[in-house]
Amino acid sequence: MLLDTYGRIATDLRVSLTDRCNLRCTYCMPEEGLQWLAKPELLTDDEIVRLVRLAVTELGVTEVRFTGGEPLLRPGIVGIVERCAALEPRPRLSLTTNGIGLARTARALRDAGLDRVNVSLDTLRPEVFQRLTRRKRHEDVIAGLSAAHDVGLTPVKINTVLMRGLNDDEAPALLDWAVGHDYELRFIEQMPLDPQHGWQRADMVTAEEILRQLTAHFTLTPEESSVRGSAPAERWLVNGGPARVGVIASVTRPFCRACDRTRLTADGQVRNCLFAREETDLRTALRSGEPDKRIAELWRAAMWGKKAGSGLDDPSFLQPQRPMSAIGG
Repeated sequence: MLLDTYGRIATDLRVSLTDRCNLRCTYCMPEEGLQWLAKPELLTDDEIVRLVRLAVTELGVTEVRFTGGEPLLRPGIVGIVERCAALEPRPRLSLTTNGIGLARTARALRDAGLDRVNVSLDTLRPEVFQRLTRRKRHEDVIAGLSAAHDVGLTPVKINTVLMRGLNDDEAPALLDWAVGHDYELRFIEQMPLDPQHGWQRADMVTAEEILRQLTAHFTLTPEESSVRGSAPAERWLVNGGPARVGVIASVTRPFCRACDRTRLTADGQVRNCLFAREETDLRTALRSGEPDKRIAELWRAAMWGKKAGSGLDDPSFLQPQRPMSAIGG
């Protein structure tokens, strides 16, 4: 198993398939984009499947989430999903995507064994979407959400970041729309993961602000804490249910004590925390011919050294050197 010194066990693996993205969200990367990883630096499909197999069969991982960048830009994604779905024991497989391209790939991903999707959507207004992402692709995301729901990649979850002065007034409208379309909406506090390192706590729309907006329009009933488990989102029943809304308050209500995640970057580095400044290189071990036993030892050692928390409340906190697109969400 992947145990740390605080008794936490990692069972949820996040696998970044690429650092590339076809949007330029203001809280993720600059308008001109970033210098992408060279192809030889990226894990191959076989290397990804080998590491997922090792995590599932030897290290106790039960859930695998494919992320990026934008994972749908990975040419071999359907094959990767299919091979991971064939593992025994079978992990639960999900995908975090910006939704562009999902309309044409949702059925193939479902048939390959993908269980569900998370789709990023920050606004219902196309003009605001263009300002936030610097691209005119709002309709494509809406179509992708619909396709995912239609083929059964459910529950379809929407991830929303509210940005002050852009979409910070949209929380009630987004929730009303999500409930009407049978999507589960989760608001995420903006985190210090931008490559410009321009994040300021004072500019962030907090969980408290979001809930204040929502309770002015909906009756929210807190979900039992026992139901949450290690999930990052606090959830509420909307108007008595069954619809739910979640808030991931990584900054103001950190959930580090219950964290069960381990992360693998597109270039084969293990990260034991999203905000870690250290990584453990598995790619070199893979390509040097090391056996599974040795790679498992490296992975266990990486998780054993996990810190108690993200350190966001520490005045000396420093952002990760690598941006969100490189390390996976």
